[in-house]
Amino acid sequence: MPLKIYTNESVSVAIVAGLKRRGIDAFSARDSGNLGLSDQEQLTYAHDQNAVIFSHDDDFLRLAHLWAKQGRPHSGVIYVHQEKIGLGECVRRLEEIALLFDREDFLNHIEFL
Repeated sequence: MPLKIYTNESVSVAIVAGLKRRGIDAFSARDSGNLGLSDQEQLTYAHDQNAVIFSHDDDFLRLAHLWAKQGRPHSGVIYVHQEKIGLGECVRRLEEIALLFDREDFLNHIEFL
């Protein structure tokens, strides 16, 4: 199954727009009406949608690690600090990941851009 990317509210909607322009199945918390949900609710929503969550919020790293210890599955987390790479580079790297990997490759996986 192709990789879908869901972004939480810490990520600029311009990243989702850039991914969509490149044909990547991407959607945001804003698109989904999920602004204000807790990190746990966001990760659960992404999993329910069979989507990897992309965030600048390092709390998702701790949460994914905790879920792994508890044997609770998630659809994967992609993380980068928002000041580490620019918007265009972020879109390019996410596109590359989405094209190279399937959903199954990211189950319970954490990836750093």
